[in-house]
Amino acid sequence: MEGLLSMNIVLLDQKTLGDDLNLEILNSFGELSTYATTSHEETEERIKDAEIIITNKVIISKSFMQNAKALKLICIAATGTNNVDLEAAKELGIEVKNVTGYSTSSVVQHTFSMVFYLLEKLEYYNRQVKSRVWSQSGLFTDVSQPFSELAGKKWGIIGLGTIGNEVAKVAETFGVTINYYSTSGKNLINDYHHADLERLMSECDIISIHCPLNDNTENLINQDNLKLLKDGAILLNLGRGGIINEDDLAQALDNQNIYVGLDVIKTEPIEENNPLFSISNYDKLLITPHIAWASIQSRKRLLKGIVENIEHFLERQVEE
Repeated sequence: MEGLLSMNIVLLDQKTLGDDLNLEILNSFGELSTYATTSHEETEERIKDAEIIITNKVIISKSFMQNAKALKLICIAATGTNNVDLEAAKELGIEVKNVTGYSTSSVVQHTFSMVFYLLEKLEYYNRQVKSRVWSQSGLFTDVSQPFSELAGKKWGIIGLGTIGNEVAKVAETFGVTINYYSTSGKNLINDYHHADLERLMSECDIISIHCPLNDNTENLINQDNLKLLKDGAILLNLGRGGIINEDDLAQALDNQNIYVGLDVIKTEPIEENNPLFSISNYDKLLITPHIAWASIQSRKRLLKGIVENIEHFLERQVEE
């Protein structure tokens, strides 16, 4: 843009932002090199002359930064920063910027999409119609799979941050009671009742996960607490894969009457030998390919945040 320095910019994983997003504005900052995806083996060569890197999930290690002699700014096209060695960046004088708050509305909406899909047995009823079973029944309706209303249920939230709070606010409008569990043990003063994890798992009809993956939350949900779930309970993970032990979850789905919605998996994309592919009843499990964050509006806000981070960086460079 006028008055700003021209930079050599490398976008490493454009495909994760979507082919429908117009990235033309990034060309205004200098010379833009765009790659649909970038493997670990390709990263060093692609960033060696870059002054600005844009990465969503591509890992930027200390050695990569050391060999990118011109590198000044790493823009993470996400909120999470675990794909960049932040200590190394600080040591090398490389600025790192992420984008926060852009996906809240999208994740909240997807949370409720999953709840209603599982609560109202929509997989089953969709199949009843398309398989012609309903056509052949002679009845104007089909109530062969009972489902219930959201009103009056108890909803437990694991991780009452920005997204968890918004989920709670919307859920309350449907007449649910909110309980939550703080994974850090620090978020204990707010409008909702805090419960320990075991109580949350055993008492709530719906449990949604909105916390980050860290030492406190890895394998947080496992065979020890999955067995506590109520009959017919719904468990959702919109936080990070790895928070739920997937081997234990597969066993629970086969042995308990529970329903599960996952937007995140420990290894993404999901591996073909994932134990969740082997469960006996797919109607009890909904998996989406890490899309909760990715509405078109959310991705546009993300791009806007990236652009603003580059603008602010370049403005400081000019001032200096």
